[in-house]
Amino acid sequence: MRTNLLICMGCAFFTLLSAVLAGDANPDKGRVASNIVQGIGFLGAGSILLRGQAVRGLTTAASIWSVAALGLAAGGGLFFAACVSTAIILVILAGIKPIEEAYRARVQSCIFRIVAEKGALSIEDLREALGVRGAQMERVVVSPVEHHLEETTIHLVRVSKADIRAGAARLRNEPGVQSVAVTKARKTPDAQPDS
Repeated sequence: MRTNLLICMGCAFFTLLSAVLAGDANPDKGRVASNIVQGIGFLGAGSILLRGQAVRGLTTAASIWSVAALGLAAGGGLFFAACVSTAIILVILAGIKPIEEAYRARVQSCIFRIVAEKGALSIEDLREALGVRGAQMERVVVSPVEHHLEETTIHLVRVSKADIRAGAARLRNEPGVQSVAVTKARKTPDAQPDS
């Protein structure tokens, strides 16, 4: 909050200075304002971090850029536009977050490891018990554990946490199933997480 307030106030002050120092004789009142945009780009770039495969700080950089525009508008005397833009920015930053989190909860990836008696579960049985479509089952691997048991490993994509819990509970009740373990799938190297 302090960073955004300082950026907005600084941009407004620079815009006022640009207009006052240029005076009526000099038509080039936008020179300082155009340099503000370049400086804000530098600040925004500094807030973006790469941690492993995850890019962090894109939303912060975008809010810095937007707040700078608010400051330029306020400094230029466009108070109504600055107020409306402030409301829109607050709605985007605060109001969209719950929707974003609900979407992320729907696109989980996980790995099911099911130990069951040989031949106890077919692919159709697994799909029905998990309550998923065929496209959500990315990979299924069956490997023997003992002479009468086998382990089935299923990689699921685009499933919700609630569906994962319900699927695990249904699988544990299937006849012949000895154990069910669920782990979170690691992100692939080309995954681009949202900030």
